[in-house]
Amino acid sequence: MTFIPVVSEQRFLMRHIVGIEELQAKDRFAAATPDVVDAILEGAGAFAAGEFAPLNRPGDVTGAKWTPEGVKMPAGFHEAYRAYVEGGWGTLAADPEHGGQGLPFALATAVLEDLGTANMGFSLIMMLTPGAVEALTSHGSPEQQATWLPRLVTGEWNGTMNLTEPQAGSDVGALRSMATPAGDGSWRIKGTKIFITFGDHDLTDNIVHLVLARTPGAPAGTRGISLFLVPKFRLDDTPNDVRCVSIEHKMGIHASPTCVLSFGDGDDCHGWLIGPENGGMRAMFTMMNNARLNVGLQGVSIAERATQQAVAYARERIQSARAGAASRDSVAIIEHPDVRRMLLRMKAQTMAARALIYYAAGQVDRAHAGDAAAQARVDLLTPLAKAYGTDVGCEVSSLGVQVHGGMGFIEETGAAQHYRDARIAPIYEGTNGIQAADLVGRKLSMENGAVFSALLADIRAEAADEGALMALVDACELVGARLLAAGADDRLAGSYPFLTMLSVAVSGWLMVRQERAARTEQGMDADFLALKQAAARFYLDRIVPEAAGLAAAATAGAEGLYGISAEAFSA
Repeated sequence: MTFIPVVSEQRFLMRHIVGIEELQAKDRFAAATPDVVDAILEGAGAFAAGEFAPLNRPGDVTGAKWTPEGVKMPAGFHEAYRAYVEGGWGTLAADPEHGGQGLPFALATAVLEDLGTANMGFSLIMMLTPGAVEALTSHGSPEQQATWLPRLVTGEWNGTMNLTEPQAGSDVGALRSMATPAGDGSWRIKGTKIFITFGDHDLTDNIVHLVLARTPGAPAGTRGISLFLVPKFRLDDTPNDVRCVSIEHKMGIHASPTCVLSFGDGDDCHGWLIGPENGGMRAMFTMMNNARLNVGLQGVSIAERATQQAVAYARERIQSARAGAASRDSVAIIEHPDVRRMLLRMKAQTMAARALIYYAAGQVDRAHAGDAAAQARVDLLTPLAKAYGTDVGCEVSSLGVQVHGGMGFIEETGAAQHYRDARIAPIYEGTNGIQAADLVGRKLSMENGAVFSALLADIRAEAADEGALMALVDACELVGARLLAAGADDRLAGSYPFLTMLSVAVSGWLMVRQERAARTEQGMDADFLALKQAAARFYLDRIVPEAAGLAAAATAGAEGLYGISAEAFSA
């Protein structure tokens, strides 16, 4: 099915959720004039539909291939990636000092959504490079920035994130890769990393790996980890003793090579320290937080693609008369109540998660302009955006299969691909369980709870007349206080349902704002505005009360989880 860019939706959110007019008034974003914003939204949608979407199915069927000479991408990907670089799409939000355009991150978010909706697997190469750019901008030396950033910004080179090792998994502190000083300002890197997205391919002339490793005598755990820049090729074009041992055979995102990388098999892998020794986690989290927002956006992207396909199928598929109708003639399945319920749920969940992530992106821009309160809000919202966005992607793509009925289970229709692609997103860049632990372990207590309280106060101030939403906000406040006072096990046992509650509360607030704006919006398509209002009401009347019901699970504690032994689970 052809991908249809959601330009009207993005334009609406830029005005009413991001607050693009407020950003345009800041000197930092003066270049983001209304004409420029509209041109980018229109152009990005057309580019994604024309260049990336046609490669979605071939990328799934053919996929990236490992060879002894390196990973080879499917036909058509090289031309599409070259068009991406030549179009300057990767430069939007980067610093002009390094070849960027200095436009809002929120605008780059809309572009990345288009690319991900058109072709999620392919878009992963664009998703991680901005995080590498941000890590180098924040923690690299002036020389490193001048050397590496210009071609990372354009996308001529791509960036990767190298944390995970076979024995460590999500326990980054258990990594064993080593970096030994070479005496000339460089280090020699040795170790193996797994699950490295676009760790090898033939789309760019070089790949810039950001690698976590230990130095001799470093403290144990995460306190002894440093970050190194390790290119595939050194600046004199010498191969840098980095080898792709294999790529994973995965459930989905087949167009994205997930690599096992071996560094230093020949003891000649050169790396350069980024930031201070033993400061690797701080530097890497700069990249990871950017990536977590973008992974949440992937959930929105795949939800949008699944919804578009489900709606098209439901309008075309004729089956059975509508129950209770005078006519016994068969109708399109979109006329049946349960199909309408599924489709409207898909629409509402996708709109809500998109609003949450666009709102967070707008706060990132305010933080970049020096707003400390906006930075604190981004910190609080990041685990919500990542986890809720990807949960929505899985739910909506699963519903998309269901709308298709038996045909959804057949690969040729394409509905199954969306679900297979979506399923990785709650896992990588920190599982959603890790996001929930981060929420209750670090974010809830920021500034002694003031950041959390300020968020709830803003929701109450704007949506006081929405009874179900206010009940959910009250429940979030009570559960949050209880979790803050609880022991570690009880807090973590309730963390995931609490994360969902708070995510729905924030998303519900943003749906209220959209519903009100849609009532008074002038000059937009009447069907678009009617759908916006219907989806908002569906969310507020049905999904918000569901989330309030999670309070019991969030406060049940850990005792019931540990009432049996580990062995009893196998009974």
